[in-house]
Amino acid sequence: MGLFGPDSVTWRVHAEPVLWFAGLRALYLQALHPRVVEGVVQNSNYRADAWGRLMRTANYVGAVVYGTTADAHRAAAKVRGIHRRLRATDPETGEEYRIDEPDLLLWVHVTEMESFVSTAHRAGCPLSDADVDTYYAEQVRAAELIGIDPADVPASAAEVHDYYESVRPQLRFSEGAKETAKFLVAPPLPWGLGWTPVRAAWLPISGLGFSLLPRWARRLYRTPGLPTTDLTATMTLRGLRAAIEALPDKVTRGPIYADAMRRAANSATAVPGSDAALDPDAALDPTDTALDAPAQPGAAAGAELAGVDSAEAAASV
Repeated sequence: MGLFGPDSVTWRVHAEPVLWFAGLRALYLQALHPRVVEGVVQNSNYRADAWGRLMRTANYVGAVVYGTTADAHRAAAKVRGIHRRLRATDPETGEEYRIDEPDLLLWVHVTEMESFVSTAHRAGCPLSDADVDTYYAEQVRAAELIGIDPADVPASAAEVHDYYESVRPQLRFSEGAKETAKFLVAPPLPWGLGWTPVRAAWLPISGLGFSLLPRWARRLYRTPGLPTTDLTATMTLRGLRAAIEALPDKVTRGPIYADAMRRAANSATAVPGSDAALDPDAALDPTDTALDAPAQPGAAAGAELAGVDSAEAAASV
């Protein structure tokens, strides 16, 4: 069935198409870590292929969340292979460092997962405090796939809070963060849409992603951390979720999600003792791969600041 399954909180959270905004939030948050953002600036072609990178990132997260176990391990192995080769230089100290240093990978993982579950919750996805803790505990598997020691991964909301408190002294509005913020406000738009009304429509989208940040993160970006911003962002997100829920599933949920639902249905209806009952993936075409399918729109968007050009890896973290 994959790393998670139909009864997991992970499947419920990642079925939310509003997670595109969580991806933007995660990017803004990740960029506040100077070494993480420098890893991207020095190793990535995100300026030239922003939207292709975004879709490959969504495919990676979709494969880990909704793909088969083989899909998830295959995608993660590609990313780990790229990470092992990449280095960056600290612009302040001149020190060279590895992109796959555990503390950098952990920052990307935690900000990604916290952005997903907090955005889903604020949008109106019914999640209890216990559900949120379960989500974090489930995501330890995803962190381990990418090479993080499971013992180091926060596995509850309280542990995530403590982790943020421990890392905040390292965060700042560096030149890399400024560059990333400017890029997210005005990225190059695909399909010749750069100087069309779509450009104006993008501004409130990027603005909402930024407004979803914690107050302390918004203050690091030298903007007010007002409670009213939190309320406005939450109400806007809930309205968008209601509007998106009115759309057909084929618009809001793509092939990776549909394939996962098919596997779950096959497992539920399989005759006990059959190959499909023992291995739900056995009933599928063995040539299928989640990484070859277009992204599930709600699976992920962004959360890719790990210094990897995902065009090489077909995935990014």
